[in-house]
Amino acid sequence: MTLRSAPPISLTRPSKVQAFEPDPALMDRWQAGLRAADARATNVISMLDVIGADGWTGEGVTARRIAAALRSITADEITVDLNSPGGDFFEGVAIYNMLRADPRRVTVRILGLAASAASVIAMAGDEVQIGRAGFMMVHNAWVVAIGNRHDMAAAAETMMPFDAAMAEVYAAKAGVDPAQAGAWMDAETWFTGPQAIEAGLADDFLTADVVETESHHGNGRRALRRIDSLLAKQNIPRSERRALLADLRGTQDAAASVMPRADDDWTAIARSLIQTLT
Repeated sequence: MTLRSAPPISLTRPSKVQAFEPDPALMDRWQAGLRAADARATNVISMLDVIGADGWTGEGVTARRIAAALRSITADEITVDLNSPGGDFFEGVAIYNMLRADPRRVTVRILGLAASAASVIAMAGDEVQIGRAGFMMVHNAWVVAIGNRHDMAAAAETMMPFDAAMAEVYAAKAGVDPAQAGAWMDAETWFTGPQAIEAGLADDFLTADVVETESHHGNGRRALRRIDSLLAKQNIPRSERRALLADLRGTQDAAASVMPRADDDWTAIARSLIQTLT
């Protein structure tokens, strides 16, 4: 698994163009009944609703709620359980940036659906896991605009940087050109769990869906996660951890064809790195 530094999204809400409710088709596919496997976990943030406040019920996943949850968690690692059809783009951007800025390791588990704004939130994870039967959907931003043809043209122009920002985030995670991510968005692309992993938008299946093997690749990926966890416990900033792990992954892949290393070797490397950095 290659960890990359995800770009921040810096946008302000336009005065005449507002975020819109998710496509009804998304709501039909959203399975609200899914819940986190361990409700007792003290480091798990559950996002199992639309993104943004629901004006009718007062429910929904808001940036304010997530900020409070992050402040209350004292663990060295954070797990985000995600099942959402999306919703308010700007709330999703705020949550994405909060998770990205947190120095602790963040694991996102897509339990059912991560669509629209929820798929942006998923990209904030150092590791993104998805159910084998899970889904991810990416598309261009939606708005409601009122006015004449000039107003419509202005609204379309206003949305261009929003779509470009999302494409950059998807591209950074998947390791593709932003144009490719933009093409996914233009086509309103639905990814199954295996397709999301193949595209690079997710790193692995949920633990229950993973078939453990003794392959070198599998050992190396688990070792990199352990290294990241150890570095996080030493208060190494996430940006530094990602850069170090990206370098290690390149070294690992280069060495694999000559002399595969055992998982314990990577643990020794992690401890050596920690001693050097501290």
